[in-house]
Amino acid sequence: MLLGMCVAKDGIIKRNLSRRFKIKNVYGQDDPKCTEEVVTRRIKHSIENPKGGFGELPDLILADGGITQIRAIKSALRQYDLEDSIPVFGMVKDDKHSTRALVDENRNEFEISENLFFFITNLQNEVHNTAIEYHRKLREKEMTKSGLDDIEGIGEKRRTELLKKFGTVQKIKEADIEDLMMIKGITLEIAERLKKM
Repeated sequence: MLLGMCVAKDGIIKRNLSRRFKIKNVYGQDDPKCTEEVVTRRIKHSIENPKGGFGELPDLILADGGITQIRAIKSALRQYDLEDSIPVFGMVKDDKHSTRALVDENRNEFEISENLFFFITNLQNEVHNTAIEYHRKLREKEMTKSGLDDIEGIGEKRRTELLKKFGTVQKIKEADIEDLMMIKGITLEIAERLKKM
């Protein structure tokens, strides 16, 4: 499972701080536990590495979910005695799945202005795009891995050179033996293996 996170500073989304988190410690479909794991990792990183990739602790956390997500985040913050220091709100959706209000852990709802609605929508879109980009890279990696990594004589360096010259695994398969052998270290035997992928 994968969860996405984005960061805004002074009302501006910082794309360089967007992150995808691959869940490490939760097995099965347990969204609150996954959320707690991700927030715990994020907070821990900021505390231990204040000048690192995440930088400072957040002033506010918005969860794309309701009470269960808020409680999961609060549980993560509690581990670092930050439960009362960082406000957490969930997003209340209308029947069109648009955010119509924010909610706190006591189920108090807060109406949002049009400007805040657009800001939240931009945050949601950024998280969505971050996750899509990650899945696209995973698919590309899997396609490359399935084709080249099982071939004896093809290490990372030769794989990189092959992909640089031919572009895709399919084009490598379609290439002439002579063209494959133009890559440094590709012998006739390895070229024949490539053709049989």
